[in-house]
Amino acid sequence: MKISHLGHSTVLVEAGSTRLLIDPGNYSQTWHDLTGLDAILVTHAHPDHVDPEWVPQLRRNNPAARWLVEPGVTQVAGLAGAEVCAPGSSQRAGTLTVEAVGGRHAVIHRDIPRIGNVGFVITEAGGGRFFHPGDALDTVPDGVGLLAIPAHAPWCAMKETIDFVRAVGAPKGFLIHDGLINERGWALTFARLNEMTGTAVLDVRGASVEW
Repeated sequence: MKISHLGHSTVLVEAGSTRLLIDPGNYSQTWHDLTGLDAILVTHAHPDHVDPEWVPQLRRNNPAARWLVEPGVTQVAGLAGAEVCAPGSSQRAGTLTVEAVGGRHAVIHRDIPRIGNVGFVITEAGGGRFFHPGDALDTVPDGVGLLAIPAHAPWCAMKETIDFVRAVGAPKGFLIHDGLINERGWALTFARLNEMTGTAVLDVRGASVEW
């Protein structure tokens, strides 16, 4: 399995001929011209995870691709008819299995209503398991080999992120949800996670990791 970080929370997963795109949001533009996708996965309805301005073009560029989304995402412009991924559901997408876990977005503030959020556990037959949690740190799947780790958000603190990474216990990980921090903040989070967890956090900005 090959994982490419395309900015903020947008991730491209490739295994053989299968290509999945996760969270095409408006903090990243590198996904705008992608073609040949088998499926597009969306964890929740916030625009930094699904960009309503560019979703129609992505659909036109990938007319055969399935859209596998958290239930609330179907209300986003241009996503009528998308396949809903309720927590606990499992789908086949090409050669990969996609399991939806979790259910609710992390608390931003008690006065802000919570929305739905599903993390995606992507498994390759006979291979690894990759976990993209979206915007929540309360679900810990078993057997994760590679973890996408939210670097910074209004809904989490570093102490929570460290405990989440420790609980998942993946051998390797990399930072996502980094569109809100500068280089100093990114480097601080990167260093702390490598120092304080058993997960080897990799720098894959603009690059890919295979395992």
